[in-house]
Amino acid sequence: MKEFAKYLLVPAFLLFAGCSESVKIPAVTGFDANRYMGTWYEIARLPNRFEKGMVEVSAAYSPRPGGGIKVVNNGVKNGEKISVTGVAYFAGKKDEGLLKVSFFRPFYGAYRIIKLSPDYRYSVVTGSDMSYLWILARSRELPETELDGIMTFLRAHGFAVENLLWSWRPSEASASE
Repeated sequence: MKEFAKYLLVPAFLLFAGCSESVKIPAVTGFDANRYMGTWYEIARLPNRFEKGMVEVSAAYSPRPGGGIKVVNNGVKNGEKISVTGVAYFAGKKDEGLLKVSFFRPFYGAYRIIKLSPDYRYSVVTGSDMSYLWILARSRELPETELDGIMTFLRAHGFAVENLLWSWRPSEASASE
């Protein structure tokens, strides 16, 4: 495989690069890491250099022996499957959706879950600033009613949803259309 470091670091990646505006939205509480384990599909994201040209992006989370979470990110770029493995640790309380993630230790970036469905079917993740945003789900699609609710939430918090890129629905420019 190619140098996947510069192609795929989603949805948990090095978010330590420059900050445009700090995230003022708190991470979810009542978070259960065991329920978060498994595969998540990237529904949409704000453009970032780590995933440029990537489609069919997913992440698999599993417990690490001795603590922490193993993160395996997969995607397709120019027809080539790409994979990268990283590690995540809680950055706060264990019942708070705030993690630190690394694919190139010792560098860690913020992974802040700001919206999570009660049944863990979808998750909205940002980094340390509002230029990073991912909508994740357990399946490759979400019902329009749920997407509408997520878009309303994101607009209310000032995210540039008009710039979203769709990983599994590339024909759509944004959910706001």
